[in-house]
Amino acid sequence: MAEDKAQSSRLWLWIGLAVVLIAVFLTAKSLLRDRLPVRAVQAKSEELLNTVSTNGHVEPVQNYQFFSPVATSVKTVLVQAGDVVPAGKLLVTLDDVEARAHVATAESGVKAAQAALDAATHNGTQQERQGAAAEVAREKLQVSQAQHDLDALTRLAATGAASPGEVSGARQQLAIAQANLSASEQSAQSRYSSQEVARAQAALADAEAGLSAAQHVEAQTAIRAPIAGTIYSLDATPSSFAEAGKLLLQMADLKKQRVRAYFDEPDLGRLAAGQMVVIQWDAKPGQLWHGHIDRIPVTVITYGTRTVGEVIVAIDDANDGLLPDTNVTATVTISSQANALSIPREALHSENGQYFAYKIVDEQLQRTKVTIGAPNLTQVPILSGLKEGDWVATATTNGQPLQESVPIKVQK
Repeated sequence: MAEDKAQSSRLWLWIGLAVVLIAVFLTAKSLLRDRLPVRAVQAKSEELLNTVSTNGHVEPVQNYQFFSPVATSVKTVLVQAGDVVPAGKLLVTLDDVEARAHVATAESGVKAAQAALDAATHNGTQQERQGAAAEVAREKLQVSQAQHDLDALTRLAATGAASPGEVSGARQQLAIAQANLSASEQSAQSRYSSQEVARAQAALADAEAGLSAAQHVEAQTAIRAPIAGTIYSLDATPSSFAEAGKLLLQMADLKKQRVRAYFDEPDLGRLAAGQMVVIQWDAKPGQLWHGHIDRIPVTVITYGTRTVGEVIVAIDDANDGLLPDTNVTATVTISSQANALSIPREALHSENGQYFAYKIVDEQLQRTKVTIGAPNLTQVPILSGLKEGDWVATATTNGQPLQESVPIKVQK
């Protein structure tokens, strides 16, 4: 009897021990169950910028380019690339022998055309006018003589000393003399027609245009700085040959530059004149230039494989750190929200048109519905559903999907 009780006690002891071990195992398993490793961020208020970036290149607001006007040689080069020069300084001179010869020829043509116009508007040259006056005088003498002869024969005919035929012949001679006088006087007064005068005027205008062009070419053989600025491109050396149209020199005021930025067509609708722009140049990392959109495009163009609009960005910084024709990055601020509660875009999820985030509550994920504003490339403004300081999960570190009510471990 006593032995049966001892065996029964040992059985219950073992059963109790097993129950305890099972309970301990289940508790340990519960406590030691693998937690989902996640990365987390806090919802916080900050300035939220909506931006769009693109490439562009720097160009002077007003660029001055100088080309060789004719095929000639370079005589002197008085500057070097990078020189800052005052307005009016002589920069380069070209051989101007041929240009001066063209000017002389053009001047001669103008004088000849002027003389021709003078003759057309004054009834001929001085010699022609003198000859016409002498001709009129002779014709007047002949008219006077013919009249005298007619008068004499008329008197003789009255006495029978002259025949009627002689009187008739004298009248014909007078008429001929009068006709010749009239023609001479008309020729002396209007030798040239209005069409001939107009042709002479056109010839003079053409000659004067030729002279102006020749003088312009001659003036271009002495290149002077039109403004105070910097020589940033120079392709001329003394005694070198320069073909007609060759670019010799470029200069500009490098404190007055702009950026021609190439924005993709879908972004153009968000741009407006006056929007602020930040400019970056890889050659000077960490340095920023600031500007604003000065002119938006009125059409789109093909730029490589892209369809873009050319946006002109005025540079507001008063310095000359940027160089012409350099490639830069232009970032436009489309909108700005001060003190906007936001989370990273990777922390936002959507389902059936509804947005939610996985909020961390008591070391578990809690699916929380949120309403959002206009996001930028990296951040999303939260209008409701979260508050300042709330922690939300962005992703797991082991590739597993985020799940609600799953114990988690935040990875730093």
